[in-house]
Amino acid sequence: MEVTAVAVAAAALFAWGLVSNRLERADVTAPIMFIVVGVALAGWDLVDGPSTPEPLTPLVELTLVWVLFSDAARLPVQELRRDVGRYLRLLAVGLPLTILLGWGLAAWMFPALGVWLALFVGAALAPTDAALGVPVVTNPVVPSRIRQLITVESGLNDGIATPVVMLAIAGAATAAGLEHAESPGRAAVELLIGAAVGVGVGGVGGLALREARRRGTAAEAFAGIAVLALALAAYALALTLNGNGFVAAFCGGLAFGATAGRRAPAELEFLEQMGTLLASLVWMAFGAVAVPIMLDRISAAVVLYAVLSLTVVRMLPVALALIGAGLGRTTVLFVGWFGPRGLASLVFALLALEALGSHADDAVTVLATTILISVVAHGLTAAPLARRYGRVASAAGPEPGGPVTVTPLRRRLGR
Repeated sequence: MEVTAVAVAAAALFAWGLVSNRLERADVTAPIMFIVVGVALAGWDLVDGPSTPEPLTPLVELTLVWVLFSDAARLPVQELRRDVGRYLRLLAVGLPLTILLGWGLAAWMFPALGVWLALFVGAALAPTDAALGVPVVTNPVVPSRIRQLITVESGLNDGIATPVVMLAIAGAATAAGLEHAESPGRAAVELLIGAAVGVGVGGVGGLALREARRRGTAAEAFAGIAVLALALAAYALALTLNGNGFVAAFCGGLAFGATAGRRAPAELEFLEQMGTLLASLVWMAFGAVAVPIMLDRISAAVVLYAVLSLTVVRMLPVALALIGAGLGRTTVLFVGWFGPRGLASLVFALLALEALGSHADDAVTVLATTILISVVAHGLTAAPLARRYGRVASAAGPEPGGPVTVTPLRRRLGR
C-alpha cells in the first residue's frame, strides 16, 4: 500500500510538471492540485491519514528548515533600506497585532482550546505566503514597491512567528500533561540558543563560501549542495546543543545572505528546488492528514473564524500598521487582502499533530479550514485584483520614489 501511495504521489508530481503552466493560467495552483491528491490518497485508503503524523516528521521538519533558510537568505538587506519603515511597520507592528487579535478571537470563540492552543492558532495563522498569490508579486502593472512590500513581509514573517508557535506548542503539551513536554521557559531558552547557533553557522558559512569563490577553490556545480548542507548543519547543531533548530535555520539564512556576497541568490537555487519538492509533498500530506480531521470536526464557528482570520484579523492590523506610511486606502486594502495562509501555517499544523496528537485536533481543524479557504480565495482573486489595482495605480501617476528591483519570489510552487 505504501509503494502504491508513493507511485501516485510521484505520478502527480510528474503530471504537474507537464501541465503546470496551463493550469496556473486557469488559476489552478499547485497547492490546490496536491491537496486534492492527498485527499484522494486518504480516500482510497492508500494512507491512514489522521494516524500518520509521526512518520511525516522528517519531511515536515526538513521542509520548514530549508524554507526558513532560503526565505531569509534571499532577501537583499542592503537594497531594502529605502522602504525599511514600511517593512518594520508590517513586521514589528502588524504581525504582533495579527497574532494577538487571532489569539483573542480563538480564545473567545473556542474556549475549549485553552490559552496555549488559542495562542498556537493565532500565531500559526499569522504568517503569509506570497507564493499563493503569484500574479500579485509578478505582474508588472502592480507598482514595484507594493510587490516588494508583500514579498518581504512574506519572506520574514514565518521566521518571526516560529518562536511564538513553538512556545505555544510547548505550553499546550505541558497543560495536557504529555510525557517529555517542555515548559515554555525552557522553550524560550532553546530559542535563544537556536538564534545564536544560526547566526554563527550562517555567518561563518557565508564568509567561507565567499572566500572560496574568490580563491577559485569552490566548484560552481557543488555550491548549491553546500548551501543546502549549511542550512541542515545549522538546524542539527542547534538540536545538538539543545536549541531550537527552526530558529537556527531562519537566523542562519539571514546571516548567510548578509555575508555570502552577490552570488548568494544563485547558490540558493538548488536549495529552493529541494524546498519546492518537499513543499509539494507536504501539501499532499496536508490533504491526507489534516483535511480528514477537518471534515470530521468542521462547524459554522470554525468557518466563521477562518473568514475573520483572512479578513478582519489580517486587514485591521495592516491598516493600523500602515497609518502614516504614505499609502492610499486602496493600496492598504490591497496589501491587507493579499495575506494568503500557506506553507508555513500547514507545516505548523502538522508539527502540532506530531507533538500533541489528538489534543491538537480542534486547533488543526481551524488551521486546515483557514488554509483551504485561503488557497481557493486568494488563488482565484490574485490575477483579476492585481490587474484592477494596477489600472488604479497607473491612473494615479508615476510610482512615488521611482521603481525598485523586486526580490524574486521563491519557486516552491513551481513558478
